[in-house]
Amino acid sequence: LEGYQEGWVFRHGDRTPIENFPTGLHKESEWPQGFGQLTKIGMQQQYELGQYMRKRYSNFLNATYNRNEIFIQSTDYDRTIMSAQVYLAGLFPPVGNQIWNPQILWQPIPVRIMPPSKDHILHFPSSNCPCFDELQNETLTSWQFQNKLQPYMVKQKGKTVNLRDCNIGLFPFTEMLLPSPEEQQLLKNKITTRQSVFGIYKTKDKSRLQGGVLVNAILKSIKNATQPSNKRKILIFSAHDTTIGALQMALNIFNGKLPSYSACQFFELYQENSGHHSIEMYFRNDSLMDPYPLRLPGCTHPCPLEKFAKLVSPIIVEDWSKECGKCQVRDSQNLYLWCLYQLLMQPPGKAVIYCPA
Repeated sequence: LEGYQEGWVFRHGDRTPIENFPTGLHKESEWPQGFGQLTKIGMQQQYELGQYMRKRYSNFLNATYNRNEIFIQSTDYDRTIMSAQVYLAGLFPPVGNQIWNPQILWQPIPVRIMPPSKDHILHFPSSNCPCFDELQNETLTSWQFQNKLQPYMVKQKGKTVNLRDCNIGLFPFTEMLLPSPEEQQLLKNKITTRQSVFGIYKTKDKSRLQGGVLVNAILKSIKNATQPSNKRKILIFSAHDTTIGALQMALNIFNGKLPSYSACQFFELYQENSGHHSIEMYFRNDSLMDPYPLRLPGCTHPCPLEKFAKLVSPIIVEDWSKECGKCQVRDSQNLYLWCLYQLLMQPPGKAVIYCPA
């Protein structure tokens, strides 16, 4: 086997809360950079991931950074941009003539950014997609979803939820005291609720408008890598747990567990001795363990490239804007569930929903 290209999609490192718990003692001012920011632990996680990649692919990567061989894109959030930068510091420390300051073993490497309103590859759920909105409403109004969500909301607050009062708070616990038992229970319920939201990507139609867009971008890059004129060896995306969840749901390889901080999905392209190409997929959800292989349903591991492309073709859409359709006004009956869904799918992490009276 000969390595041809690597594609990596990782979640950002540990971060501060997006919002405070309503009864929490910690205020935004207690976090040096405020809410939703990469922590020092998160920086360490990303640097370690970069070093791990350098070691794992030492026979494939150049010892020095070459701008023609690497492309990295991030969502437009401080924590994902910074995660990408720290990751690259671990992956490509300057050596030889790339060292510009002997006391600073770091070099700048460009990270591409796209605003959320135009990012249909990494930012999920994508905005301005009425067709997906309609499909999602089918899930939100289903008795399965409501039965799982409504008892939790009533049990925790003991009163009817008001749409205008809904808020969302997200809590990592690496640099602050652990939450109260009540908050811990809310967080467990939040994880269950988030898993239900992840489940919306299981249908083919929804995957075509969300995770399938990322699958298409990766597949195009992989196919281009088989051409003699191709110079790119690495495709990297710095994003969120919803990104990895949508991607894995589209490929039908999601195991139901939320991606942890710095979790990484691997795509490895190889050329067989026969001259044909194959793809291997791996997932790293724990820095203390090696990535484990993932098999695309209906294929072997490794999976021949042609068969891989054929199997994922049902979730590939070439004209995203056209397939998303025209915007339609939602009725008031579905407005509450739609708002709640949008809140649940805000920049991801471990979260709790609270609805004060």
